[in-house]
Order: sequence, then structure tokens, then C-alpha cells
Amino acid sequence: MSISMSFLPRPRWLALILALTTLVVLTRFWHWDDRALFWLHERGIGQAERDASIWLPGYRAVIQAKPLAGLEKDETSDLAYNPVSRTLFTVTGKKPLLVELSLTGDVLRRIALNGFSNPEGVAVLADGNMAIIDERRRTLSIFKLTPLTVELSPLDTTEFDLGFADSGNKGFEGIAWDPAQHRLLLGKERSPLELFSWSSDGTAQLGGSMKPLHSDQLYIHNLSALGVDPRTGHTLVLSAQSNLLLEIDEHGEPVSFISLIGGLNGLDRRIPRAEGVAIDETGTIYMVSEPNLFYVFRKTVTDAEPVAEAD
Repeated sequence: MSISMSFLPRPRWLALILALTTLVVLTRFWHWDDRALFWLHERGIGQAERDASIWLPGYRAVIQAKPLAGLEKDETSDLAYNPVSRTLFTVTGKKPLLVELSLTGDVLRRIALNGFSNPEGVAVLADGNMAIIDERRRTLSIFKLTPLTVELSPLDTTEFDLGFADSGNKGFEGIAWDPAQHRLLLGKERSPLELFSWSSDGTAQLGGSMKPLHSDQLYIHNLSALGVDPRTGHTLVLSAQSNLLLEIDEHGEPVSFISLIGGLNGLDRRIPRAEGVAIDETGTIYMVSEPNLFYVFRKTVTDAEPVAEAD
């Protein structure tokens, strides 16, 4: 039995239409549909599984929106953690650079990426090896980084073709090394959004070919970056458009998530465009946002760890 709007006084049905329209707009803008699906899934996770996971709902921002000095015009993208040097690496797209950062977001050095077009992803491998994804050139480049390296070109690297020649600006953005499973994880941004693996022992050689992974339950609008937790083996999946950080298990199943909007998880304001994520051996999560903002999330915040804000 259908209900006609004619049974409602005109002001009431106009208010109802306005309320429904507002709800639809807010749902699309804030991606509440994504959050609802993940929230419902989280309700079914038992305590033992939570204890064995990263469990993102427990995280709070302890550094937020800290500017990365001198990178405001370069558009930072992706983030990788180096357990040997205990530093972070990001890449920039407008002026191709590989940038080393401290764990508190201080710029330590800049390495020119000559001949690169649009570096969007970076990963730390084994024994000083690193990998960079150039989205526009559709290449994966592996190279050895030393303390004396000041510039790199594709000629200094071992290059692999990622395919998807018609992907344009919707190609590969996410990359992370998973040493426990001896593989690189690769994420295609959208159209379609997909996860892949490529056999890797952390050297300049890759085994076999890139293989698709189960990724049809990610329920996000784009994929910006990937990170692998060295403790649990779970993967962090970052989505700028959905304003979400998602944890998935080794089978690609969602485990937990946090929203990256203001008022939640210790954030004063929404992260403008989250483009990179990394996690260290203590479980601390690091994030970068365009154009040059730096964030740190920890499981607990004490009085000795005040939240740092942008100047």
C-alpha cells in the first residue's frame, strides 16, 4: 500500500523532501554508507580477534595537520616506514622527489627523482632496497638507497611494467612490502579498484607475474595507499575519497576502520586528502595528506603525550 504525499500538509511534505534530500547529500558527501557497512561488520568481531588485530577504533591522533616544511607546493603522496633507520619516506608528484622524514614529521632530506613523471607510491623493501610506483608511466621501479644518494633516475632502477595502459590518472597508487608472505601488495586506485600481489623477497627481482587478490568487500570509493602491519600481517587500506582507514586480514576481509573526519578519533578537523599511511613495529600509525600535512595516531593518549596541532 503506497502513501501519497497529498495526505500530508504541504509544509510537512516539503520539509520531509528537504530532510530526505539532505540525508542523501550528507550520506554521499561523508560516505556514511561505507561507514555503516564496516560498523555493522565490526559488531561481529569477538574480543580474541580484536586482540589479534590492529583494531583501529582504539587509535587517536597525537600529531595532526603538522606542515612538512618546504613541501607545500609539491603534493606529498604515500608513506613508508624503514625499520632500520626508524624514519619515514614519502614521494611528491608535482616536483618528483623522494623525501625522508623523522617519526615526528621533520624533513631530513630530499632526493630528486629525475625522469619520473608522477610518483604516487613508495615502499621500503629489504637490505636498502626501495620501490616507487609512477602512476603516469605505469611503472614499478626498484632501487638501492644509500645515505649518500642525492638523486635517482629510471636508469638507476630495475623497472617493471604494471600494465593497464588505458588507466590514465586512475592507475596504481598503493604499494607495500609484506615480508612475512614474501610479496609486494599493489593497489589500483579505481575504475576498477583492485588489489594485487607480486612475489618479492625484498630484492630488485620479482617472481612470476602480478596476481589479483580478493578485494570486492572493500566498499570504498578509491584506494590511496597501503601499509602492512609487521606484528599481525594485516593490511591498512587508505581511501581519501571515503575519508576512511580500513584494516583487512590476510584473506582481504575487513576487520576494523576509523573515520578521518573532524570530531572523531582525536581529529579536530577532517584530514583534507589522506594520501599515505605507514605503521611501525610498535603499532604507531603515520599518515600524510595533500598538500603537505603530517599525522600520527597511537592506541592510547596519556597526559605525557599531548595532541600537537598545526601552527
